[in-house]
Amino acid sequence: MKPPIYASYGQSDADPEAPRKPYGIKVARTLDDMMKVVAIRAAVFMSEQTCPYLEEFDGNDFSATHLIGYMGDEPAACLRARFFASFAKLERLAVRHEFRNSRLSFDIVWAGIELARKKGYTQIYGHAQDRLVKFWSRFGARPMGDNRKLVFSDYSYTEMLLEVEPHPDPLTLDSDPYELIRPEGEWHKPGVLERSVARPVTSPMHGREAA
Repeated sequence: MKPPIYASYGQSDADPEAPRKPYGIKVARTLDDMMKVVAIRAAVFMSEQTCPYLEEFDGNDFSATHLIGYMGDEPAACLRARFFASFAKLERLAVRHEFRNSRLSFDIVWAGIELARKKGYTQIYGHAQDRLVKFWSRFGARPMGDNRKLVFSDYSYTEMLLEVEPHPDPLTLDSDPYELIRPEGEWHKPGVLERSVARPVTSPMHGREAA
């Protein structure tokens, strides 16, 4: 089974011995992954756009999901996704300047959209720098009708809304419980906790009632 676009980087699921895929996207899960996200955003937003540190790293990074796009072994792009009651928000799209002639900016946004759809969202919200409204419109996003003036970190922004079709197999309360404990973004294949099922129940607490 072909992995979803948000899990397209790394070793082949079918052949773990095969060479690493040269291009793709993955969900950040480790401290090393987060260091890559910080490095990309520092290069793009702090260096190129002179965004102050406290405004770029705004206190939302550890309550969000991050996607990393790779060109070979190089972390080349990132995107942040946050999830609210009825909508997902895509933000902090950054692509290192030496990789901007690739399709990575488009693919990582599609990956964010697909990740949100898999989680059951059909409304995706974002703030586009005014000069990038056309870019976001390529995904079907449109300026919101009651657009509010939005200015921060020396740029003006347009509120955008993308409405998408429901995912054919979203994560729900009816999903396999093992699927719901798999690593974020890798719901398509068994995880480490499923592999532990082969071991017998040996916990000393097994069979004891709580006091």
